[in-house]
Amino acid sequence: MKCLIRHRKARAKSHARATLERGAHLWWVWGRAFVLILLGWNSPAVAETLLPVPSGQPVHLSDVLLDDNPGELWVRFRFIAPKIGSTVGRIGYDVAAADMEHLCQTLAVAYVAQYRLNPARVVISLSDRPIEFGRSSPDATQFFEAYRLEQSRCIWEGL
Repeated sequence: MKCLIRHRKARAKSHARATLERGAHLWWVWGRAFVLILLGWNSPAVAETLLPVPSGQPVHLSDVLLDDNPGELWVRFRFIAPKIGSTVGRIGYDVAAADMEHLCQTLAVAYVAQYRLNPARVVISLSDRPIEFGRSSPDATQFFEAYRLEQSRCIWEGL
């Protein structure tokens, strides 16, 4: 499979800018092939859609942004997790936090090593629906966690 990486700048569509002049760059992960290899899944159709997490909820990678807006490199992994929320029967933050740590340790650490990145922070975000980076959506549920990487381990930083 040929490695295709596409870049684009992510900009906020509101008054508060999400990025500075250099912006955040979108990297498509080899058409998700990297995830397939990393996780060793046999079925490409399933692996492209779902990533295993401790809660068992359906989660898939939406995109990866390289953001130098804070003055240092932050790698943002954006995931869609349609079952998260604060109402009864939804997956709350307490359960989703373990999923985010798992995604950092199993996906983000390998991605950063694969692309030889040296980020100051790794941000894992879960959203119950696709949302354009920098755009607000009051009806959406989103959970975020920030980590620093030390010796291939995710250390929780909190946001």
